[in-house]
Amino acid sequence: MRRGHQVAGVARMVRYNWPKYATAAATLLVVAVLPWPWSLLTVPGAAGVAVSLAATWWAYDHSRLYDWRWALDLLPANTEPQRYAVVSTGLDEISPALRELLPGAEPTLLDCYDPVVMTEGSVRRARRLNPPPDGSVRADAACLPVRDAGQDAVFLAFAAHELRVPAQRRALFAEVARVLRPGGYLVLVEHCRDAATVAAYGPGAWHFYPRREWLRLARGARLAPAGEATMTPLVRALVFKR
Repeated sequence: MRRGHQVAGVARMVRYNWPKYATAAATLLVVAVLPWPWSLLTVPGAAGVAVSLAATWWAYDHSRLYDWRWALDLLPANTEPQRYAVVSTGLDEISPALRELLPGAEPTLLDCYDPVVMTEGSVRRARRLNPPPDGSVRADAACLPVRDAGQDAVFLAFAAHELRVPAQRRALFAEVARVLRPGGYLVLVEHCRDAATVAAYGPGAWHFYPRREWLRLARGARLAPAGEATMTPLVRALVFKR
């Protein structure tokens, strides 16, 4: 499942965010025809776009990110989940791999996309290009249709940050705690807003939340830190135990 030295992740990112890249390209063309020295302003602009694309390639295509075995390896030995839930908010990037890695387990795929709340154009385009996997169930992030203490693990991969209102994120974490059995685990995978993310994505890094936000939400839901790893400096996995 490793993608190796490919550009699939970069290609998808450009397709999801093409208006931003088109605007950047048009702006650079306009600035390039200005008299010197104003035309030199194209240099930092072009460099910013190049760094963003290179960072995306490094995080998504060059790394082992989509070989999700690394995330499962964060769980204690001999604790592979038999029942797990994947919560997505527009794009489910993990459940196909988990089905292969955990063939004997029972998955619950929860599609919490809400176009009223998640208004980012990139999310809408990603969803059109990648419909929810078969078996997905429409769900409300504040009221997951899963019984209490019924899951060994819950996976949130690049999903929780799409809930832009603090109360929505608190409600989701409370629901995750409710559906996890005692001793169950939440595996959260996110871009965390830090120096590396700001350097890579500039102002776009403010679409993500710092690591302390996820720790705060977990603490509020009475989930204890149980592990952590980075997949390149741009992607972080945090594991919490109920």
